[in-house]
Amino acid sequence: MHDAIVVGSGPNGLAAAITLARAGRSVLVLEGRETIGGGLRTEELTLPGFRHDTCAAIHPLGVASPFLRSVPLEEHGVEWIHPDAPLAHPLDDGTAVVLERSLDETAAGLGEDGETWRRLLGPFVRDADAVIAGILTPPLPPRHPIALARFGPRALRSAAGLARSAFAGERARALFAGNAAHAMLPLDASASASFGLVLALLGHTVGWPMARGGSQAIADALAATLRSLGGEIETSRPVASLAELPPARLVMLDVTPRQLLALAGDRLPSRYRRALERYRQGPGVVKVDYALAEPVPWRAAECARAATLHLGGTLAEIAAAEKEVARGRHPTQPYVLVAQQSLFDPTRAPEGRHTLWAYTHVPHGSTATGATVAAIEAQLARFAPGFGDVVLERSVHGTAELEAHNPNYVGGDISGGSHELRQLLARPVMSPVPYRTPLDGVYLCSSSTPPGGGVHGMCGWNAARAALRRA
Repeated sequence: MHDAIVVGSGPNGLAAAITLARAGRSVLVLEGRETIGGGLRTEELTLPGFRHDTCAAIHPLGVASPFLRSVPLEEHGVEWIHPDAPLAHPLDDGTAVVLERSLDETAAGLGEDGETWRRLLGPFVRDADAVIAGILTPPLPPRHPIALARFGPRALRSAAGLARSAFAGERARALFAGNAAHAMLPLDASASASFGLVLALLGHTVGWPMARGGSQAIADALAATLRSLGGEIETSRPVASLAELPPARLVMLDVTPRQLLALAGDRLPSRYRRALERYRQGPGVVKVDYALAEPVPWRAAECARAATLHLGGTLAEIAAAEKEVARGRHPTQPYVLVAQQSLFDPTRAPEGRHTLWAYTHVPHGSTATGATVAAIEAQLARFAPGFGDVVLERSVHGTAELEAHNPNYVGGDISGGSHELRQLLARPVMSPVPYRTPLDGVYLCSSSTPPGGGVHGMCGWNAARAALRRA
């Protein structure tokens, strides 16, 4: 008998397992796939020698997370690579606005809005540890109330409202909008500004790095840490019901509410079951990985300084695209997230060749994959004329393929559920301990719990600590 069984080996499942093993518990992790990692897998998706991150690619939260900072990742092979600049956002005039590590250098590139950017982000940059720790822990009760009291009034605003009221020029507005659109929410939604603020804050404080060789290196390091503590991992062990799990005092589930409903069957009380059934999934994504003959021919030279790019043009264009997705439609000019890791990590492709990672938001469960890929490539050609000429091969994952690859990506939702304000506070239910289920010893530890999506392990860490306090 193990003290704890963890179902799922994504970053949150491994975080929960490590936290329990550190507390002296015997832990077994069960992974349905033949490889560990969840959203941290790296595979040859296009041609031999081209290594692509299947989901998560760039890791600002990875280097900021209190949990991941407590794990000796570097001792187990993780090497963080920081590009020259965290982010570039190309515009139609042939230039790009750049998020620099330096707050002052970023402000210098924003012209008339530079001082406003400095005033907006400066207080949070100075208080970064408290702000980041505050947003990565359960919302009730707040762990850093003073820092969050300063952060909250701006974070709770809509991204479009904050950008339009704070900035006079399109460059700063576009830069902020590209960051905020990571929320996968309409930019006029309450609290969408929080994503723009947090991602800019991370860029100025810890950067937006990648792991050399691919995100799989992070999962492998977490697994090595767990094994060094006596934990065990079994792959190719899908779980269809809680009843089939080995005996254990604790069960930690790195799954979505929909999967919890299936695993538990009729064991859940009706009130809790109804709450889980009301849980809202977010939009899906369509993802394309490219093998390239040469680097992307960006019109703006500044784009070569960053591993991450936001394609979408102005605030108005990005807001319109995200509004269309929220309405169940497919924008003709979508907001596209791009990562060009091979410019900074030569292990990702054969010598002289390159990779590109790109995805866009689509309505939940979208089946319009072909049209979406065409729209992604039109945006790439808009800012990099001749892009199609350097493509050797592409690998496409629509919403159904993403869910088949990782069951937590329900309908292509890679965030574990909508980040709308109500669900930020009630994720998956309103409770002082949202990780605990009504079933004795059974806890939810996925990104469907606070603080939500991203590679940080904090959902698993928070859930395991809650379980240990209860035990």
